[in-house]
Amino acid sequence: MTFDPHAPVANDLTAFWMPFTANRQFKGAPRLLVAAEGMHYTSHDGRAILDGTAGLWCVNAGHGRREIVEAVRAMAGQLDYAPAFQMGHPLAFDLANRLVQGMPEGIDHVFFTNSGSEAVETALKIALAYHRTRGEGSRTRLIGRERGYHGVNFGGISVGGIVNNRRLFGGLLGGVDHLPHTHLPERNAFTPGQPAHGAHLADELERLVALHGAETIAAVIVEPMAGSTGVLLPPRGYLERLREITAKHGILLIFDEVITAFGRLGSATAAEHFGVTPDILTTAKAINNAAVPMGATFVTGAIHDAFMTGPDHLIELFHGYTYSAHPLACAAAMATQELYRAEGLLTRARDLEAAWADAVFSLKGLPHVIDLRCMGLIAGIELEPRPGEAGKRAFEVFLKAYEMGLLIRVTGDIIALSPPLIIEPGQIDQLFGTLAEAIRAVP
Repeated sequence: MTFDPHAPVANDLTAFWMPFTANRQFKGAPRLLVAAEGMHYTSHDGRAILDGTAGLWCVNAGHGRREIVEAVRAMAGQLDYAPAFQMGHPLAFDLANRLVQGMPEGIDHVFFTNSGSEAVETALKIALAYHRTRGEGSRTRLIGRERGYHGVNFGGISVGGIVNNRRLFGGLLGGVDHLPHTHLPERNAFTPGQPAHGAHLADELERLVALHGAETIAAVIVEPMAGSTGVLLPPRGYLERLREITAKHGILLIFDEVITAFGRLGSATAAEHFGVTPDILTTAKAINNAAVPMGATFVTGAIHDAFMTGPDHLIELFHGYTYSAHPLACAAAMATQELYRAEGLLTRARDLEAAWADAVFSLKGLPHVIDLRCMGLIAGIELEPRPGEAGKRAFEVFLKAYEMGLLIRVTGDIIALSPPLIIEPGQIDQLFGTLAEAIRAVP
């Protein structure tokens, strides 16, 4: 059969196996987005949909930004692709220098990837290889955290702690252990900002050190603010204690900032926001406003320099991707970073935080709302699960909100909100007014 590129194709939804989606439900009643600008998507039936999630935590500068579009268009016409193995292009180096300027002091090198999942895999591999290059090859154990989300590659789901992301995929990586999660609703429910209770849970790392031996542990990886599991904010003092323990035992601390980097909490990074500097920091999503797939793994100079030994014609790290530092992704990232600077978007969540928190807590007392959590421009609204139907109530609120012109995200029975950082106060009111109506409408 000869393929005719000009032949009409039936608009059939069957072939696409959609990620993280109830495929049968979706294809029975599809929700298709056909355009986007500013704070809104346009649905296939012509309705304006207020974006309460910045796409998937990623479109921080808002949709359809002309500066990003033009940068990608220009680069596509100038340099559509350049290999990053033993070759390079100038924009990759310019972008790297630009990005490290926004990182905490001491984090001054970056390895480009294509997603958050790849950024995490890169971080884990660098951590293991770093210890081996220093003669500590016994440090092979990785420590994650319950309810943690670190992407969907094997390393990420192994250190991750969300059961549905793990249960179908066999034994995963060996030599992995987990810290307990920090969600303590019995003591911290309805707390804006960092909860008061839970710092002691970091001391569980000392127990794991005593169990396995510090000399066997390579790295601890956590999200400073756990997003995908339902917006779990770190208890006061928790991250500081993790940093103290890891430094004491020579264990690398990795912050997964795929969601939090680039302004979500009101700072360039959550590391800056909480005043705790890791050894490795992963990003993606908002690095280039999600215009072209891109991720990045940032490391300290000490980690980078540990690899820069031996004959200078030899490859120092046998790792990378065909599309690392892709010219179009770099062009989008440079334009995005300039927008963040010019419009003050990296700190805008700080300016709107009080109004955002007031709007979040206006939902207290609504039917089935059992907890509210927020910081910067992010929020988690936890609903009471229906007996025997975990997740169904929140999913019905998701569907009702979309019907009413609002895009939200749900994970289990938790609604997660993370709008573009360009949101205006009136749109915050609209978002929460619509959401409240949707919650009331669902029994």
